[in-house]
Amino acid sequence: MRAYPTADQTDLRALAILGGLSCAAMLAAFYWKTGWAAPFPRDGTTLAIGRDFLNLWMYGRAAFAHNPAQFYDPAIYNHALTSMLGAGYPQQSWSYPPTLLPVAAPFGLLAYKLALLLWTGLGIAAFYFASARDLGAQWWIVLVSPAAVFCVMSGQESLLATAALIAIFAWQDRKPVLAGILIGLLTLKPQLGVLLPVMLIASGRWRAFTVAAITTIALVALTTALFGAQVWIEYWRVGIPAQNQVLRDTHILATHFMPTVFVNAHLAGASYGASMALQIMFAIGAAALVFWAFRRRANADPLILQALFFACSLAATPYLMGYDALPLAFVAVALLAKGNLDRAGRRLAQLAYWLPFVQFGLAQWHIPGAALIAPVFAVYLGWRLSDARPAITPAAARPLP
Repeated sequence: MRAYPTADQTDLRALAILGGLSCAAMLAAFYWKTGWAAPFPRDGTTLAIGRDFLNLWMYGRAAFAHNPAQFYDPAIYNHALTSMLGAGYPQQSWSYPPTLLPVAAPFGLLAYKLALLLWTGLGIAAFYFASARDLGAQWWIVLVSPAAVFCVMSGQESLLATAALIAIFAWQDRKPVLAGILIGLLTLKPQLGVLLPVMLIASGRWRAFTVAAITTIALVALTTALFGAQVWIEYWRVGIPAQNQVLRDTHILATHFMPTVFVNAHLAGASYGASMALQIMFAIGAAALVFWAFRRRANADPLILQALFFACSLAATPYLMGYDALPLAFVAVALLAKGNLDRAGRRLAQLAYWLPFVQFGLAQWHIPGAALIAPVFAVYLGWRLSDARPAITPAAARPLP
């Protein structure tokens, strides 16, 4: 008798085909619009390829400068950029925490294109090794998702951050020390791990919590020892206010690429205060849902718990770009690959996969709504946990033909 694919497999195949086609189209357009000859190739928007990696690379170079704290001054930092990239280069902000300096230092020793190539390769390799445990040969479906493509095109660290998050959930009981170290390293990109302390406290994983705190303190101490206390003073005095200004000024804010409650409220015409108040309400709700799930349903299906955490993490932060939705794309594919999602769950998983495109499309007409995908998905997963349905099992999973 012929075996027919399940609804989950059909939806997963659709993601694979459409994701692959959209990835190929985006990368082809990016390639043909980019001038590759210069030491700093420019894409179609005149920005250097790996536009966000440029900041990390500059942190690496600054690690060997006499006074890296000076670059928190926007005038000094952008003067350094224009001296290399030419007058008129779009301004960028130097807003990462100083703990990035020792981490980025090795990349600052390399030429820009070589450093970017190494950075991208490390991200893809880390994601492969972290995701293969859950997805096997189907890991590439996440790699061609909009979030992953935006990550690669912008030189962001979301592939590494997502790999770290996947490893944290895999190791938090078997290897709590390694999980704690990774949690400490995620303070370099805190918006993706903002709810990790809530999860650790709720589930009583105190060893991982302690190691994470020690790792964070060690990073701060190492940075202070290498670069002095002034770098922290300038970060608090200039860097954080500059980041807050990005949220206040909608002309600076990349609203088309930010699927957060705060930004969507802005798109609907709400003021900064009202938008932030709404964001805080969602953040409190997300934290409460994570605490409940990991305290009261700690023995439930690990994949559902992980998916709920990723969805709540996206719902909790006001500052998050489309490529930061990569953890949600991963669990969306993983849930479909495992099977046993009902129709509502499958549709939410599909929306989670396409979240950056949904945000970009709706934002063109200042229509809010994309930011509701993550919290609604989280509520659905919480309902699955509270309803005590059978755990999602790998029985229905099979490779795509």
